[in-house]
Amino acid sequence: MATGRGVKLGLMVLAAASVAGCQRGQSISGTEQVIIAGELFHLDVASDDSTRTKGLMGRTEIASDGGMLFIFATAQVRQFWMGYCLVDIDVMFLDGQGRVTATHTMKVEDPRKDNESELYYSARLADYPSVYAAQFAIELRAGSIERLGVNVDDKIELDLARLKAMAH
Repeated sequence: MATGRGVKLGLMVLAAASVAGCQRGQSISGTEQVIIAGELFHLDVASDDSTRTKGLMGRTEIASDGGMLFIFATAQVRQFWMGYCLVDIDVMFLDGQGRVTATHTMKVEDPRKDNESELYYSARLADYPSVYAAQFAIELRAGSIERLGVNVDDKIELDLARLKAMAH
C-alpha cells in the first residue's frame, strides 16, 4: 500500500471501500513480466491512484511468481504501509533508473477494531520508507527478496520509458 502519512486517512477510506472487490490476479492496468535475479515474475500493474491505493489489500496469498509493480509519474521519497493487508509482503523501492533504493518485509498489522476510527488505525500502522526518491516499487511474497538475494543498489531491468508513460 503506497502513500505518505499526510494523505493516509483519505486513502484508507477509499481503500476500505474497495477491499471487497479485490481479487487475486486482477488489475485495471494489466500485468508486467519482470525478471528479478534470473526469475520471471508476473506482476499486476498499479499505475493510477485507484490501483496504487488498493495494492495487494485483501489478498490471502501471493503467488510465488506474482506480486505488484507500482508505477509513479515522478520519483520522490515514498512510504508504504500495510492497511487491510492479510499477508506479509516484501517491498523493494526503485529509483527512476530501476536501481533498488530500499527493501523491507512488511508485516501484517492487527486488524482495525470495530471501535477504532480510520484516523487512529492509519496512525498506528508502521511506515516502510523508500529512503531515497523512488518512481517504482515491487511487492512480492514475503521472503522473496532474501531468497533472490536482492540488495540496495541492485538494478532491476524494466522498460523504463514505457512504464513511466503508463503512470497517471
